[in-house]
Amino acid sequence: MIEVHAFATPNSVKVPIALEEMGLAYELKPINVRKGEQKAEAFLTLNPNGKVPVLVNDLAGEPLVLTESAAILVHLAEETGKLLPSDAIGRARVFEQLFFHASALSPAFGNAGFFRRSSPEPQPIAEARFVTEAERILGLLDNKLAGQAFVAGNEFTIADIAHFGWLWRRQFPGLSLDDRPNLSRWYEVIASRPAVQRAIARVEALVEMPASAA
Repeated sequence: MIEVHAFATPNSVKVPIALEEMGLAYELKPINVRKGEQKAEAFLTLNPNGKVPVLVNDLAGEPLVLTESAAILVHLAEETGKLLPSDAIGRARVFEQLFFHASALSPAFGNAGFFRRSSPEPQPIAEARFVTEAERILGLLDNKLAGQAFVAGNEFTIADIAHFGWLWRRQFPGLSLDDRPNLSRWYEVIASRPAVQRAIARVEALVEMPASAA
């Protein structure tokens, strides 16, 4: 059985979405980041970086403990042969978007949200910088999606799952898909997928789950 240590966060939701799309059985282990459970000693033995998600996969009796949502998505895609093109160019386009997500979209969205909502004191310069960058990235994606169905081409891949995680939680950085018709279309197509809906429901249920369930 695959275990996923996660919470209702933009990075966490990516893994259950991939698992649901791939038809793999898994168990969700709640790590309530609002209560600081990601800093508990038991969790830090899995991920010393103290962040969710963490995947624990039993591979022929050898447990693989894997962190970083993009790395987890690649691992699952390669293990199953799903949601990742087999041709070199198609794979390169998916990896291009995954690296773009990790280096640009995710930090911009996360920092915009932090300085808007969680900073101990107002930081208008930092907030403006990251909000402006996040808006610019939304524009880049909207332009890309004007000519193709999904972010890495015309097939749904793990690259779409990666971006969807933060777009699903776009309220945190205070962003909107208004005036982004191509991005809005893409988001609605993914949000309507049954596997995505199942994953979101399971992840959102973690918010009310007691810590003892972990």
